[in-house]
Amino acid sequence: MIGYALTFGFAAVSLALLMNLWRLAKGPSATDRILALDTMVINAIALLVLFGIGQATAMYFEAALLFAMVGFIGTVAFCKFVLRGDIIE
Repeated sequence: MIGYALTFGFAAVSLALLMNLWRLAKGPSATDRILALDTMVINAIALLVLFGIGQATAMYFEAALLFAMVGFIGTVAFCKFVLRGDIIE
């Protein structure tokens, strides 16, 4: 039963990644492209967690945590750029 749930989860997250890729390519502004990239990071984290569940190992969960921290830093840097126009003060 868990195999069916993992297959459905992989399909749903892969479809979400494809839609994000479309928004990344077609986005009318840089803000749309960066938000699509941020959402792709979240979907990649979901893929890592699903793969970790499928392989029954904790290594992928640690990788997902590190990837989440890097994605958070990227989001904070983008917000700082939008608000101030400069990342490094």
